[in-house]
Amino acid sequence: MQKTQAVASLGQHRLMLPAWVKAALSANDRLKVYLTVLQAAASHAAHPRRDVPDLAKEMAAAGLGTAWLHDLAAAARRVDEELYVPDLPRLLKCIGDDLATMVRPVLETTPAGDETHRRVQLRLAWLVALAQDRLTDEQIAELTHGRRGEGDSLHLLVMDLHKKINKLSSELASEIIAGANVWDLQAQDRPRVAAFMRGLNRTSVLKFDHPGLDTAATRDGERLLIQNDIGTNDAHVLVIQVAARSITLTYSDLHRVRLEFFQALLAPFGAQWSGLESRTTAELNQGAAYSVATAQFDCADDAAVETALEGIGSRIVFLIDWNRARKRLQAFVEKADAIAILGEVARLDIGHRAWLQVGGERLVFAAMQAAGEGAFRIGDRLDEVIGVADAHAFLVAVMRLACDALRRGQPAALVADETRMLLAQHVRQRTNEFDLLAEHASYCHALAQAVSDGLAHGVERSGEAAAELGARAKAWERKADHLVMQAREKAEQQPRWRPVARLVEQSDDVADALEEAAFLISLMADHHLEGWNDHVRKVLARLAATVLQATQDHLKALAIARTLGSNAEAADNDAFLAATWRVLQAERQCDALLRDARRVILGAVQDAPSLMLANDLAATLELASDRLLAAAYALRDLAFDKAGVRG
Repeated sequence: MQKTQAVASLGQHRLMLPAWVKAALSANDRLKVYLTVLQAAASHAAHPRRDVPDLAKEMAAAGLGTAWLHDLAAAARRVDEELYVPDLPRLLKCIGDDLATMVRPVLETTPAGDETHRRVQLRLAWLVALAQDRLTDEQIAELTHGRRGEGDSLHLLVMDLHKKINKLSSELASEIIAGANVWDLQAQDRPRVAAFMRGLNRTSVLKFDHPGLDTAATRDGERLLIQNDIGTNDAHVLVIQVAARSITLTYSDLHRVRLEFFQALLAPFGAQWSGLESRTTAELNQGAAYSVATAQFDCADDAAVETALEGIGSRIVFLIDWNRARKRLQAFVEKADAIAILGEVARLDIGHRAWLQVGGERLVFAAMQAAGEGAFRIGDRLDEVIGVADAHAFLVAVMRLACDALRRGQPAALVADETRMLLAQHVRQRTNEFDLLAEHASYCHALAQAVSDGLAHGVERSGEAAAELGARAKAWERKADHLVMQAREKAEQQPRWRPVARLVEQSDDVADALEEAAFLISLMADHHLEGWNDHVRKVLARLAATVLQATQDHLKALAIARTLGSNAEAADNDAFLAATWRVLQAERQCDALLRDARRVILGAVQDAPSLMLANDLAATLELASDRLLAAAYALRDLAFDKAGVRG
């Protein structure tokens, strides 16, 4: 399974000769190891007490790096005058595949009647016909001997092919332009190849230790052909044709979603895509379907051609390991958001490879675990806890940290530490319990302000205005209730939210009392104002204004409490205590004002319904101050616990 087959499937055979030669040389190295293993197996079977030769270095040098070959030789034995070789079918298939790879450039450049064609066809058929697990002595010799004059063998064929490949390699005599292997170029081709490589080389560092991005270029008639292998998958190939001032790019990918991502990457450079199709080739991608698409770039002049080529080259690195990065990101955000993040780091020339190399998702999971008790539970997704926008910004920032660290030669451990610190900041900003408390207190303040302003301006004299006050108050009270439900849900999931839930429940009693006060005012406006005069209005207005001041002080205390901690300034501590003390003073003032209000109300109002409503309004306002005091004490406990102060 070779990438050369993918390029050939795109119809660009001429580009592939150097790649076929390169692949053939690698196949030659592997075939030598396979034949050596067979010889070791035969020797061990003949002399079982001798140790099997250690071929680990040879296997590693050939890119095999597997223990199964060593085990195959160690398990070989003589059975009925034959060599029994476990896993022999697997070995023979490897030999056949690499022989086909090795012979490809030779057959492409040799006349059909050449002896090489006959030898290869006979040998491939002979390999298929061998027994499943046993070899005769004659078959072993026909596989491994290298002696001329004793009949043909696989070993001799490999030796002869190697000579032809070396000769073919020297005849290609390729030139190198900025790292691209090129041949048969014309003068106008060189600046275009250089432009493509300028873009490629500018960002290729972002692949770090991942293989790929090898480039070949040649001229085929009226066209300049440029091919880049991108990564290691056999169906992942890009071929560019440049004719005059027109660029045609053909791209194949086994992941359709990555192809669509690449289409978006090239849009700024004028790509016009067409011809998206699904293909299946037996030799590619294990026979599974892969996608192919074509992009057209129509350029105004030669400078525009070079600009487009440079742009194309600069985006290719962001396709390497793209699907792996997308899947890792989907542990933290939705699929569409993961793709958006990969698009953002590509736009910023950061990329995702560094993040994968220093730990990928493990960095984020470790940071989530270290975020503090209750911040994340098992199964929590990042965007569900800190929000989609913050999760996007955090993950982009982590990829930048990883990229900067690797480019500076800094250790992965540093990236892990910085990731934990960064997530802690996002968690504090997004999930700080004081945000919810402050939002709830703001509704209480809005309710107190509306009631106070209404009494100060005689809203009870207008049925319409009083009804509107009651409606607004009810809407705010419902929103405050919704925050209570949020706090309860968080408390069920995260232990650190339990005292917050208790505090917001106490604060909600304030909202309930103030909403009730607004409702009572609307009832008064409904023809229950007998005996109502300026003295009654003013004493109730003073009571409402005192409650309003207490809600303002409670808001101030909350604002200060969110900053309290071991590093808090003494002035902050003093300001917090002063604000909560003023809430206490307001409650005492409201006790006195309630008595004053009742005295005034009893002296002025004779009608029973009006008397009852006025008294209930005064009592309800005083109740709001009581509930504020209870909330202030609960806030003190929460703030002292946050600051590490124990009672």
